[in-house]
Amino acid sequence: MAERRDAREQFAQAVGIMARLRGTAGCPWDREQDFDTIKRYTLEETYEVLDAIERRDWPDLKDELGDLLLQVLFYAQMAAEAGYFDIADVAENLNAKLIRRHPHVFGDADAKDSDTVLKNWETIKRQERVEKVAAAAGLLDGVPRNLPALIEAEKLAGKAAKVGFDWPDVEGVLRKMDEEIAELRAAVVEGSEQSISEETGDILFTASNLSRKLHVDGEMALRAANAKFRARFAAMEALASEHGLVLQGLNADELEALWADAKRGGAGA
Repeated sequence: MAERRDAREQFAQAVGIMARLRGTAGCPWDREQDFDTIKRYTLEETYEVLDAIERRDWPDLKDELGDLLLQVLFYAQMAAEAGYFDIADVAENLNAKLIRRHPHVFGDADAKDSDTVLKNWETIKRQERVEKVAAAAGLLDGVPRNLPALIEAEKLAGKAAKVGFDWPDVEGVLRKMDEEIAELRAAVVEGSEQSISEETGDILFTASNLSRKLHVDGEMALRAANAKFRARFAAMEALASEHGLVLQGLNADELEALWADAKRGGAGA
């Protein structure tokens, strides 16, 4: 087995490679990139990390984590070139935050269980937010606008809930969902594309609040639903193939029957 090199050496080499790629004699594509062109890859790589975890594919996870680390190095290198900060500043800021938010490890605070740790963490975060409030224009300004829409919705509603702007219980959200569905039905009858789009967005936003009130991670729940749909649809295709059929040639009733068979067979369970 090959001797493992020190992690610090490997990281330093990665930082150096990134700097060279962005240098005058580096890669034309890498040199052309900026914060806006790279950010979509960051989102893709994040989801690929999640996918590898869900598949329990550890060799693939190792590769995907490397790809995600590349995004961090890319941003830090571009920031260093612009004079904003460098990768050392990123690591220093992270180290300070980890130490500050774990006083039970690096200080005198006491935390015997995870619940206490989380309470301490939230208390420290609130203190940090108070220190930043003078620079903030509004309560929701701290929620990034380029998050995946579902995650952004949950964070926005969660922020608003901290000042009491929230439904008192799950039933309140369910009633709101019924209200929004009724409004969408009316928009469909009206035939207004703009109203249909707005009411659809309202339903999705309300659904994100429902998952928040139920203490369900909406993003993970939707990803699980997507995976279930993939599995059942693949089972439909397999069942159709067994009977010499193709899905494109089937009517709605026949497709629904195949879907039911796929569910009964346990696909996506």
